[in-house]
Amino acid sequence: MNTVLPVICKYILAALMLIYMIGSFTILSADDPRRLIWEFRRQIILVILFHAVGFTVLILHERTVSMVLLYASELIYLIAYVAAFRLVYRDSSRVILSHVAMFLAIGFIILARLNFDKAVRQFMMIAIGSVLSIVVPKLFERVRFARAFSVFAGIAGILLLAVVLLISGRTYGANLTLELGPFSFQPSEFVKISFVLLTAWFFREKHDFKTVLLSGACAVVHVMVLVASTDLGGALIYACAYIIMLYAATGKARYLALCAAAGAGASYAAVKLFSHVQTRIDIWKDPWPLFYGKGSQAANSLLGLANGGFMGTGLYQGSPNLIYVVEKDYIFSAVTEEMGAVIGICIILISLSCLLKFIQVTSESRVPYYRLLGIGLSAIYAVQVFLTIGGNIKLIPATGVTLPFVSYGGSSVFSTFILFSIMQELFVKCRKEERQTEIEET
Repeated sequence: MNTVLPVICKYILAALMLIYMIGSFTILSADDPRRLIWEFRRQIILVILFHAVGFTVLILHERTVSMVLLYASELIYLIAYVAAFRLVYRDSSRVILSHVAMFLAIGFIILARLNFDKAVRQFMMIAIGSVLSIVVPKLFERVRFARAFSVFAGIAGILLLAVVLLISGRTYGANLTLELGPFSFQPSEFVKISFVLLTAWFFREKHDFKTVLLSGACAVVHVMVLVASTDLGGALIYACAYIIMLYAATGKARYLALCAAAGAGASYAAVKLFSHVQTRIDIWKDPWPLFYGKGSQAANSLLGLANGGFMGTGLYQGSPNLIYVVEKDYIFSAVTEEMGAVIGICIILISLSCLLKFIQVTSESRVPYYRLLGIGLSAIYAVQVFLTIGGNIKLIPATGVTLPFVSYGGSSVFSTFILFSIMQELFVKCRKEERQTEIEET
């Protein structure tokens, strides 16, 4: 029975995820309000069922009261969070909200499977982050305040990165975290939001060469501080976001070519200056000679993916804990090994559906500042997902970037909640603009 149950449940989980994934695209085209409400309710029910089936295996395997209490707490949270957000923001996007719930449910299951203590801490951080997701949109309700806040946040972000560079300890070879008593946080996770805010402020009205130079200098400062901290994954996210925002604001291909040339030069310099970058490239090329050394992460990730196959081994039937720091950098490999490539592919497609919704919201915004803000945040999300999953499956060298809402880490959770809540506020604004247009036309 201990072997049969995970096998049965893995097929149920795959079926639920497939239905949810298909619904994540059909709901994008739902125009009728009644159909949209029905689709949203169906998606939330699927999330709750997915969470319940996953924890059924966990509870019967662990047979502890603490696991039951964790499941009950998370279930209450998921229902309460969705209800509270819809109550406060009645015009919010149901698509984005349901995706947040599904990503959280996946993270709840896999983290409880990997490390119960970390799962409990993650749940507590998610509960706190939820408050941020409800409060933050109010900051962007008025464009003047949002612009002023962008300048303040941008300057504070640069200073915070500098502080991290000067006084923080090294984590996995990089200066990433600040310690505040018993708590630690990774400022670069939050500064990527402030960086997008500041860049959107630069291009809010003008797109001339002077504005490009000023914004470019600001971007270079952010990236160089991260490079000096050897947080190259973060530097890549910032650089990609800036390039996309620059092209969106100016529409000039020559800036793309210039940035591409600069990026190629910076990449070559990084390989020559930082030994761990060369090591990551060597591991990406062929991790097997370094299996018992620095290549163990990548090699065990590939073994886990192969072991899981199309349908997965089933929860507790794989060996994801063989991967070093699996709950952070390689969470996608852990999910795919035990839940299967079907669910892994669904996660990619749901992330794509989420990105499409972000793009739709951004394209409908009439205020240039908000439109650029949406473009930057969409780029941050897309690049982060690509770097995480690409590194896990050996498509690109590993960068140490977390998978939004699924990986362990309080800073990642908080910054992702902020990103999604800002996108929700942009969606609310679009709905208000539509109603105002309808009133004017009548």
